[in-house]
Amino acid sequence: MSNVVGRHWHQLDDGRIECNVCPRACKLHEGQRGACFVRMRENDQVVLTTWGRSSGFCIDPIEKKPLNHYYPGSSVLSFGTAGCNLACKFCQNWDISKSREMDTLMDSATPAMLVAAARQSHCASVAFTYNDPVIFLEYAVDVALACREAGIHPVAVTAGYIAGSAREEFYSVMDAANVDLKGFTERFYHKICGAELAPVLDTLIYLQRETSVWFEITTLLIPGENDSDAEITAECEWIHRELGDDVPLHFTAFHPDYKMRDILPTPPATLTRAAQIAKQTGLRYVYTGNVHDTRGGTTYCPNCHAPLIVRDWYQILDYHISDNGLCQRCGSAIAGHFGAYHGCFGPRRIPIRLNSSSVTRLLHVGSALADQVA
Repeated sequence: MSNVVGRHWHQLDDGRIECNVCPRACKLHEGQRGACFVRMRENDQVVLTTWGRSSGFCIDPIEKKPLNHYYPGSSVLSFGTAGCNLACKFCQNWDISKSREMDTLMDSATPAMLVAAARQSHCASVAFTYNDPVIFLEYAVDVALACREAGIHPVAVTAGYIAGSAREEFYSVMDAANVDLKGFTERFYHKICGAELAPVLDTLIYLQRETSVWFEITTLLIPGENDSDAEITAECEWIHRELGDDVPLHFTAFHPDYKMRDILPTPPATLTRAAQIAKQTGLRYVYTGNVHDTRGGTTYCPNCHAPLIVRDWYQILDYHISDNGLCQRCGSAIAGHFGAYHGCFGPRRIPIRLNSSSVTRLLHVGSALADQVA
């Protein structure tokens, strides 16, 4: 597929073109690519080089995004492209997000093909994930619009590193999002991610105050980097103060990868400690992830404290929320989007291949342990 003309850029007085999709504001000469690698200047305009091109497609449980309060137990068609506008040293998907080879994009799909694939696979949602959809904004928006027209929910898994009018356009077509709040200091963002914290906080405030997007937050805790009591407390207090107590917060375990293979995995006790801090701060829905922790993965009623959705990783073991989102024990409203529960998709991850008329399932993976890619 050919490049498409991008949006959110302007010409500078010195002849360069500035891309305004993310806070990096890359200033490009003819033929240059931005830091994300997939947005480039071509014929005196910014173009997206990955429209309709993907690194692959999979059917996942919605809890894998992770979204625990967005139609729990449902399945989601997940896909990504290549490149990224952050430079996280711990990236779990570095072979995709850090790719500089367009050969990584082996599969192609129009928005109509993705909608058809979601329908054939009985997926309630389509997720833009594996790499950040902010950098392929035009493609993500086109797919999201097609999904909404077909009654399928567009879901963004993103670091929230987006700016200005691009933020408004992107989230105007999303129904749900998980935002990676990677740490809570500018030092961490600068040293580990090559980015800044403030724009991510702006995105979270924007989502809460200006949109109807259901969103949840994930923080990957890295030993010695962002897991101190002080930093976790500061993050939780900020969320409680600026976003409210109903935003679900996921603390997930780090696994050595990419440029941080010399750091040990996050101990489960660290996740439990972080969850306790969050709950003491007043947050109602706090989870642990990337570990087997039934208690840490369970949704509890904030009123009667009954276990409502009991989870072991991505497997739902028990479910007690009514179709209209009420606790079946005491009738209290549970924050999120719920519907008729017909069972759990489970921990399966099913890679698929798309073509213009059908979906081919390539492989069934029966255990979440077989795949750590979120």
